[in-house]
Amino acid sequence: MAPGASYSLALNRPGLIAGVDEAGRGPLAGPVVAAAVVLDPRRRIRGIRDSKQLDAAAREELAPKIRRHALAWSVAWADVEEIDCLNILEATHLAMRRALMGLHICPAHVQIDGNRCPSFVGLRLDCTFEAIIDGDALRSCIGAASILAKVKRDEMMVEQDRLYPQYGFAVHKGYGTARHCEVLESIGPSPIHRRSFEPVRLAASRIQAVA
Repeated sequence: MAPGASYSLALNRPGLIAGVDEAGRGPLAGPVVAAAVVLDPRRRIRGIRDSKQLDAAAREELAPKIRRHALAWSVAWADVEEIDCLNILEATHLAMRRALMGLHICPAHVQIDGNRCPSFVGLRLDCTFEAIIDGDALRSCIGAASILAKVKRDEMMVEQDRLYPQYGFAVHKGYGTARHCEVLESIGPSPIHRRSFEPVRLAASRIQAVA
């Protein structure tokens, strides 16, 4: 089974909309995580917005409410090896496809944050698709997906921090902060660093050159 995926036979639910978003396209380390959420139109969840506009405490408060009250939700990811093999855009789209396939119902329409939709050729989804720029701020279903994706990825990076504490993943979640880059230059990349990303590749090359 693919990382983060939970494949199921989807039941058609006419009129429902699924929101899809990702977290972790920019970091130098860790997976890219995507979520798909079908909100219940009869149960409004107050406070949903783009996860980047919320602090960690607000996201962690909203995430269980979304999981509890949504009609369906799914979180999936593409790991570092897939990112380095495919490139970050294709790995992001792979994670999105996995998240959609993890839904136990099939929505009538899917709204995706960004300016382009992943390819859904070959997937068992009888629905229409729409890419919406800044969709995480404009559509509550996409905002909900952004929150679930961000919370899950943060949890994963905290777990990785226990394995590789010298990098500080629990603090910066793999993003290229000054401290993260200093450590990367000093000791080189860990197994969860994205070696296809230039700062990681250059750091690895420097470490190998002096070894």
